[in-house]
Amino acid sequence: MTKVKLGFWGLLLVLAALWAAADPFALAPAGFFAFRGGMVQGTGILAMGCMSAAMILALRSRWPERWFGGLDKMYRLHKWLGIGGLAFAVAHWLWSQGPKWAVGQGWLARPARGPRPMPETAVEAFLLTQRGAAEGLGEWAFYAAVALIAVALIQLIPYRLFYKTHRWLAAAYLVLVFHSLVLTNFGYWTTPLGVVMAALLTYGSFAAVVVLLRRVGAGRQVRGTISGLGYYPELRVLEGEVAVPEGWPGHRAGQFAFVTSDPAEGAHPYTIASAWSDADRRVTFIAKELGDHTRTLRQKLRVGQAVKIEGPYGCFTFDDDRPRQIWIGAGIGITPFIARMKQIALEPPATRQEIDLFHPTAELSAEAIARLTADAQRAGVRLHVLHDARDGRLSGDRIRAEVPGWRDAGIWFCGPAAFGQALRRDFAAHGLPVGRQFHQELFAMR
Repeated sequence: MTKVKLGFWGLLLVLAALWAAADPFALAPAGFFAFRGGMVQGTGILAMGCMSAAMILALRSRWPERWFGGLDKMYRLHKWLGIGGLAFAVAHWLWSQGPKWAVGQGWLARPARGPRPMPETAVEAFLLTQRGAAEGLGEWAFYAAVALIAVALIQLIPYRLFYKTHRWLAAAYLVLVFHSLVLTNFGYWTTPLGVVMAALLTYGSFAAVVVLLRRVGAGRQVRGTISGLGYYPELRVLEGEVAVPEGWPGHRAGQFAFVTSDPAEGAHPYTIASAWSDADRRVTFIAKELGDHTRTLRQKLRVGQAVKIEGPYGCFTFDDDRPRQIWIGAGIGITPFIARMKQIALEPPATRQEIDLFHPTAELSAEAIARLTADAQRAGVRLHVLHDARDGRLSGDRIRAEVPGWRDAGIWFCGPAAFGQALRRDFAAHGLPVGRQFHQELFAMR
């Protein structure tokens, strides 16, 4: 999360500093309307900076994933940037429209406007002829963006509707790029601010076209066939095995992939629950019935059905230099640990760390626990299964009592975000350097 915050606030601070350097008198103007002009420019710069960065992250490129610590962290930043872009766009719109309303109501007097300075270049002259179109189109694109971002943020709206509408934000963004190119203070373009904004708008426009053409992640997609399905009724969990005869580069335990079984529904992310073998070339996914899509999978999927897999993604790959590890897989969050145990079972015993796996769950399946126990035994992992109704809730105190050497351990958590944050705060209060030793998957793509 530290790098997510650094990416978000760092972008805003850099753009704000560059804007202040390009227009040092914007915050100390002579009169309200001059101040309003500066605010319109400044909020527009910050809004388009956020939207451009969010659009770039939507490409799911490999290069920033390792730095941010996984695609799950990149998507968290993508969401923050979307909210930030919306907030600055609303402020931009209010600074643009609010004074006009005040003049119309007689609350403000519009200052006398002298003749507009003659443009010095043909480019500036051309942009002046486009101001009316840029203002009108930009306003309608703003309204569309507000509605589309609201659909993305309101969790009660079905994923299917979100998937079908979210990519049209790319079209609204392209209109707003035109709006920005025309209406940004022409003098900014010859400053460092102009260079940075030009790069963001160009890369963002490229990303928007890729999104509109539905080519995001196209280079990491392979086709497979469902080779097996299993259902655990007590857990409301579906396990699917997909054969990928060619193209899949392999994956590490803890990574995930986007799976498309219905083009109308789009791609959904699932953590991989199997180790990779070039000889077998099969990938296992586990899905719990939690949303409108996952509740229908058991009725829609069948053995022999063609699917598309994109990935692998993620950096929740158990890399640390600690002598032991503590794993906490809450509910369906057990999935990456199943994959890791299967991978460990293929490795020499001499290379294994000491590992304790805690699996707190509100639902219990004897068959699933038997398979989990067998995986743990083969990997040499000490398993602690806690059924909420029988054993009570898992806490930091309970973990520390079971693992006396917890201070030397790397802690890997996958499960409900609030539970993970509570454990993180608890271990931090007991002196664990959580920035280095507590790892949490932020598995929320919306």
